[in-house]
Amino acid sequence: MSEKTPYLNPLNSRKQLLIAESELNRAQLVQEWQTVADDARALANRARNISVFASAGVSLLGGLASFRRKKASPTVDEKPSWWRTVFKRAGMFFTLWQAFRPRGCEQKEK
Repeated sequence: MSEKTPYLNPLNSRKQLLIAESELNRAQLVQEWQTVADDARALANRARNISVFASAGVSLLGGLASFRRKKASPTVDEKPSWWRTVFKRAGMFFTLWQAFRPRGCEQKEK
């Protein structure tokens, strides 16, 4: 009994090649998607860190502003200094931030 090699027609071999190539492309897409998702998580983590530092900075500015307040209020014609305006805005921002920030965001990171 002689062994015959099975005949592979060109369409079947082309089909198998396309299926294999499709599987490779699918695996590469999954890997790239995972990389993008990891980068997005890292960016979100950095944004959270920046918000923590910004919150601390605003709190510091608000504390400094409370020490620098003058005893006498400015007259009607006198324009307040820009530092005073910045400190007032920072204090207002910090108050709003404390009121509206998501609760428990510090515990999620740890």
